[in-house]
Amino acid sequence: RHRWGGWSRSLFHTMAQTATESGYAFAQQPRAVSNRRKFRDPQQVDDRLAVNIMWDRRVVRGNTYSAQVLPATAVPDPVQLQKEAEKRKLAELKKRQKIRQTARPTTPDAVPGRKHMDVQTEMFLEEIADRPSEVDADTQTDPFMDRPPTPLFIPKKTGVDRETQIFEGELFDFDFEVEPILQVIVGKTLEQSLMEVLEEEELKNMRAHQEEFDQIRAAELAEAQRMEAAEVRRAEEKQRRVEQERERLANERTVSKKVAARGFAHRYVGDVVSEVFGNMEETGFFYDPLVKEIEDNFMPWLLGGVTSSINGAREAHEILEQAVSGAFKLSAANNKLVTDKYNELQAEANKVEEEAKEEEQPQEGVEEEGKEPAEGEEPAEGAAETS
Repeated sequence: RHRWGGWSRSLFHTMAQTATESGYAFAQQPRAVSNRRKFRDPQQVDDRLAVNIMWDRRVVRGNTYSAQVLPATAVPDPVQLQKEAEKRKLAELKKRQKIRQTARPTTPDAVPGRKHMDVQTEMFLEEIADRPSEVDADTQTDPFMDRPPTPLFIPKKTGVDRETQIFEGELFDFDFEVEPILQVIVGKTLEQSLMEVLEEEELKNMRAHQEEFDQIRAAELAEAQRMEAAEVRRAEEKQRRVEQERERLANERTVSKKVAARGFAHRYVGDVVSEVFGNMEETGFFYDPLVKEIEDNFMPWLLGGVTSSINGAREAHEILEQAVSGAFKLSAANNKLVTDKYNELQAEANKVEEEAKEEEQPQEGVEEEGKEPAEGEEPAEGAAETS
């Protein structure tokens, strides 16, 4: 304990002497106090560094004996803070513009010589006066007695009282007992302060190394982008040259084909003109206007008139044939009907004659039977057989 106290005292004197020799310098640049509003916006996030020890992330909380690892993002990056501040400003500007657009338009100013005044537009109107109506009223209540205060509750005393006398310095010597505790507290405080300083230096070096790494990476990324852009430009230039060469070859082929076609046409047309004119005369391209007029207008009109006349005569002949055939069919039907009636009458007459003959035959037989027995017996058997 004495060793620790002596080492802590020597360390404290050494750090105090170093601080006195080197001097104290404030790390942050002074700045003007910004005009803040009276009340804070609950939606707004404070981007400032910790200004209160209760909210400072570098202050260790909890068990001080366990290892405390301070993250690299304990102190925010100023560039990131600036970007977030710009984003918030842009969002607030958009919100203000939206509110300004959706806000209800105000009433325009009155024309000269007139003024605006408030008018009641509710369903139930009320009288507006500078001083509301007042009415005096009074009442009388019965007097009540005040409740007395509740007495203080004192629990009943139990046990037996005993007493003793302890003089100063017999049980506890504050100066002697507090020295080791004070040495431990001062030592731990100095050790913690030294560790914080070392951690701050380490974080500073880490941030410097990270910034250097970011710069190198940004330079490499810019170089890679430049190389990619150069490669893209070379590829585009190559593709453009290939397209130009293809267009040039296609134009050359087209020109050669046109030259060949023109030469062939020039050689071929010289002999074809006479043949074309001859074929055109043979096919009737060069015609007599009178003959053309007769063939195109007069002959179709004449053929149309003759055709209509022939069609009328044909229709009349067909109507006549239909009438004659209808008359023949009607006459044949009447003849058939008369013939059928005649045949029915003839059949009825024949039937009547047959019935009359059948009635006459039995009468003749009876008469013969009556005559024959008078002459002999043999005819009786023949008559019986006949009957």
